[in-house]
Amino acid sequence: MGAKGVCANMNPPDFYEEGQLVGVLTAEPIDRVLDYKAPAGGCWMGAYVQVPLGPRQVLGVVWGPGRGDWDPAKIRSVVKVLDVAPMRAEMKAFLEKVGAYTLTPMSAMLRLASRAPGLMNPPSMRKLYQLGPGVPDRMTDARTRVLAVLEEYGGLCFTMKELAEMAGTSSSVIKGLVKQSAVLEVDTPRDAPYLPLDPGRPSKALTEAQAKASGQIQDGIKAGRYGTTLLKGVTGSGKTEVYLEAVAECLRKGRQALVLLPEIALTSEFLKRVKERFGADPAEWHSGVTMTERRRCWRMVGQGAAQLIVGARSALYLPYRDLGLIVVDEEHDNSYKQEDGALYHARDMAVLRASLNDAQVVLASATPSLESWVNARNGKYSRIDLVDRFGDAVMPDMQAIDMRSESLRGDKWISPSLVGAVKARLDKGEQSLLFLNRRGYAPVTICRACGEQVGCDHCDARMVEHRFQKRLMCHQCGETKPMPEACPSCGVEGKLAAVGPGVERVAEEVTGLFPDARIAVLSSDLFGSARALKAKIAEIAEGETDIIIGTQLVAKGHNFPRLTLVGVIDADLGLQGSDLRAAERTFQLMRQVAGRAGRADVPGTALLQSFQPDHPVIRAILSGDEEGFWQAEAAEREATGMPPFGRLAGIVISAPEAAAAFDLGTYLARADAPIRAIGGMVYGPAPAPIARVRGRHRVRLLVKAPKTAPIQAALTKWVKDVKLPNNLRLSIDIDPQSFY
Repeated sequence: MGAKGVCANMNPPDFYEEGQLVGVLTAEPIDRVLDYKAPAGGCWMGAYVQVPLGPRQVLGVVWGPGRGDWDPAKIRSVVKVLDVAPMRAEMKAFLEKVGAYTLTPMSAMLRLASRAPGLMNPPSMRKLYQLGPGVPDRMTDARTRVLAVLEEYGGLCFTMKELAEMAGTSSSVIKGLVKQSAVLEVDTPRDAPYLPLDPGRPSKALTEAQAKASGQIQDGIKAGRYGTTLLKGVTGSGKTEVYLEAVAECLRKGRQALVLLPEIALTSEFLKRVKERFGADPAEWHSGVTMTERRRCWRMVGQGAAQLIVGARSALYLPYRDLGLIVVDEEHDNSYKQEDGALYHARDMAVLRASLNDAQVVLASATPSLESWVNARNGKYSRIDLVDRFGDAVMPDMQAIDMRSESLRGDKWISPSLVGAVKARLDKGEQSLLFLNRRGYAPVTICRACGEQVGCDHCDARMVEHRFQKRLMCHQCGETKPMPEACPSCGVEGKLAAVGPGVERVAEEVTGLFPDARIAVLSSDLFGSARALKAKIAEIAEGETDIIIGTQLVAKGHNFPRLTLVGVIDADLGLQGSDLRAAERTFQLMRQVAGRAGRADVPGTALLQSFQPDHPVIRAILSGDEEGFWQAEAAEREATGMPPFGRLAGIVISAPEAAAAFDLGTYLARADAPIRAIGGMVYGPAPAPIARVRGRHRVRLLVKAPKTAPIQAALTKWVKDVKLPNNLRLSIDIDPQSFY
């Protein structure tokens, strides 16, 4: 989009003539908007620009008029206005509100919103193919298919790969048609529009409950108003089909839709369903796509040439031209919380973004977060329940295996009862899933000579043995080293022993129990690329695996039709520790992973190995009384004033020396008047549970405040006079989800 086209749609007050002062926000770590002179031809509010900053050229956005508080002789001019869609007013407001809520500097917010490579580079070109005026000298079936595709899509252009795939032929057929001018080869900008999606294509037949649920969401889209709906449906109830029909309505209205997924591994199956429904692929935005594709997606979203975007949490910050629907699938998932840089929760920010765009939000989950459950109970969100599985499928039978009564050797982890259940499935040609939410072979490696537990050199964390890779790995900083022959502490050889199970150790045990079974281990650290992981999941779905051993990766949205048994190796694992959300997360994870069983016409069973089968959370999981669990959990949180009935903020201070971090923490704890003024309390300082990460010592404080307290203003006042030395860092996490 050129400058003239953009300016024609701008109000005169938003345009700045050549030489006028404009305020430019850059993505550099500078705490204020900088003054520049508008370039030749002028510029407009929201324009992405290239500006000089010291000796460098950097990316910026025209944020408003210049302040005029700088020496006019030193003010430089904008170098150029970039040929991309300008930042819209609602996007600017969104970044400002997220920054204010999370206490994130605006420069960091702009970095989050401009994470596409090469935005300052001129557009590169590529060859595309479209219908030409020539007539082939002869026709073949392959040539007929190519021309039929081009005729069906009118004047649209395709890459060689796209056209060959759609026509089911080779590139040589297309090249032959180019030589005869029946197909034209044209040079176009590499960042081309995405193929149009067709919402009019026939959809899958919906049940009465699905149709009613989808209709309620579509009503809000048709009205063009903001609203948030909690779509709570048991696993296998067809939530995806419900919200895909909402996407179709959004496309019919000419607006854009965004679907957020918690894992890249989920995108493959979902993209297949999108293509079946709409006839073309959506745009993708996540770490698994190439840099070239990221730039294309960013540019086309801004131009409105990408109708549906499927992505990770950062897709919220793309420059949508007209966003009408946001779906947060598996909305309870922890991965929606960004834990570094700008600390935000994508679920909450999706609701904020939709409110600024008059858009609808769908929060989909079988086991919603307590925050969403309470918002729906209080009437802030609408709620739709899907209580039955689609078709003939029924919910799995859930039982506990009391490990106190099982006869099991100390170096084994699969009970005789679970072994028998797996064998029964193997005999019937069905799949079993053994779940353990612990990566690697063993969580601890101990020396039997001196008692030393092998730890990370840079963190206060034990190194996890990954036997398949023959390495030890720190799951905090990612440091790895070869598995040593001798103890690093005492030097004695042959005395290092693995303690406790990880999925690799369970896989070793399964191989010994069932040597003829086809076994697959699903753990994020065992796959070198997202493509390899997707391929393995597709292989399992096609029935080429008998026993799956996996971490929480397998609990998220996968559909394995032949899977009829889920065995949880350690159902008590998540109940340990003092995490505020331990009960909630254990309940969600167990219900989710159990829901992988029996999703086709054969009933499923879920067996939970537990040493605490009478624990309230285990009883709630087995009984299926989800509403009772949420009510009890909500009552307990409300009684203690904890989220979502109160506010928390986590403060982490890190330094090369522990004493310096504690000194600053102690100072802040004593200067807590701004926190007490809003009825809040400061807890700490205390060593973080993992007190050293990447060589830096970490000290935590926790601020607790009433639900309606202005906690951001109080925190800002509390820390504003703190002058941090270069070697100290202080981060504030509003609404923390983890406390390590």
